[in-house]
Amino acid sequence: MTSTDRGRAGPVHERPVTAAEARARGRALRETVPRSSHAGWSPPPGRPDPVTLLEEQNRGRVPELVPIRWGRMLQSPFAFLRGSALVMATDLASTPATGLLVQAVGDAHLGNFGTFASPERTLLFDVNDFDETLRGPWEWDVKRLAASAVVAARDAGLPEQAGTGAAREAVRSYRTRLAGYAGLTVLDVWYSRVDASAASSLFRRNGLSQYRRVITAARRRTSQRVLPSLTELTRNGGRRIVDHPPLITHDALCDDRDELAAILEGYLDSQSDARRLLLGRFHLEDFARKVVGVGSVGTRCYIALLVTAAGDPLLLQMKQEMDSVLSRWWATGPVPHNGRRVVDGQQVMQAASDIFLGWTQGGGIDFSVRQLYDMKGSAVVAAMDGPALAEYVALCGWALARAHARSGDAAAISGYLGTGDAFDQAVTRFAAGYATQTAHDHAALVEAVHAGRVTAATEA
Repeated sequence: MTSTDRGRAGPVHERPVTAAEARARGRALRETVPRSSHAGWSPPPGRPDPVTLLEEQNRGRVPELVPIRWGRMLQSPFAFLRGSALVMATDLASTPATGLLVQAVGDAHLGNFGTFASPERTLLFDVNDFDETLRGPWEWDVKRLAASAVVAARDAGLPEQAGTGAAREAVRSYRTRLAGYAGLTVLDVWYSRVDASAASSLFRRNGLSQYRRVITAARRRTSQRVLPSLTELTRNGGRRIVDHPPLITHDALCDDRDELAAILEGYLDSQSDARRLLLGRFHLEDFARKVVGVGSVGTRCYIALLVTAAGDPLLLQMKQEMDSVLSRWWATGPVPHNGRRVVDGQQVMQAASDIFLGWTQGGGIDFSVRQLYDMKGSAVVAAMDGPALAEYVALCGWALARAHARSGDAAAISGYLGTGDAFDQAVTRFAAGYATQTAHDHAALVEAVHAGRVTAATEA
């Protein structure tokens, strides 16, 4: 296999490239793609209007939910960044890339990392959003993470050096952690994980206390605990999901039991025999539409309440998956099922994944399926000071490096990055420039709303 392959394994008799050869190849790439070439940002000639790109992305979404997406993106430049992965991917297509590919997150901003429970009920820290995953360039993920650190710091009113320092720390952490993974065996990389204890070791002072609160809250976030607040008893003794319009509602699909049965049957087809046996202990009690995320608002997302004969609950989220924002530049062909794309990508990148991950289809729409509540948690970035933010994004950089090492040539990427901070400094300059671009794009959305070009809605 070569360093620039797109994930297809070569013949078993093909001689593998040694780590030393891969590092040398990575170092050689500095001649054609200097690390300094990643520095700074200026919009290319003919840059597409960001609002127009997002309007195009809204096609095919639930029309009455689109104003909620605009409303969420209006809240701040960081909220805009969260919802505009397509805009940044379009911009990154004009920046240098080495051609070394990994299973990319596609939307690796710092809000898409967090804690969750492994099947053994151990809390892990990892990437936790995979809607945009696709085989693509590692640099795009690193740049999005670094830029999100600067945008978040500015939103929080922190000094400029806090944001650029956090961005630099994210890249430094990625570079040094990746070098460590490059020295491990392939199996050791796959067995590696960042658990809550290891993650806590990075934090000091304010950051540690905040992260401990995240862990405590995550341990309490289970289907059993949220059941009383999410559902209500029915007259026949069952349970029904409580409507909270427009965020949680029962729509026409929720009343069509045949359609639901078909969708769930398709989901079961994506499961192993053992998992089908487990799911067979549950029966469907209720189904409701749910608004999730920022960039995902407007896609069809449903929560299914399943219970056992003893009343034990299981909450599943069935979320519409559309084409990855990376697909315009990095797809090698049509994706047969976007739900499976997301699940496959998640299982490649995460140290351990939800046992109920799966995919299905209904009405020509691809869905991914996962548990809705399974000890998931994320830090409140807006409450962090500069040192805490730097520690947190270093943790995100660690998790991103581990995810990339599982699917890419860590030795080649590490050879390109080197042991100095040339790449760190370059991407930090990019992050600062792109944070300013994000502020301009957010202002363009504000202007579009004021001009009546798009309609934004509050969620009250």
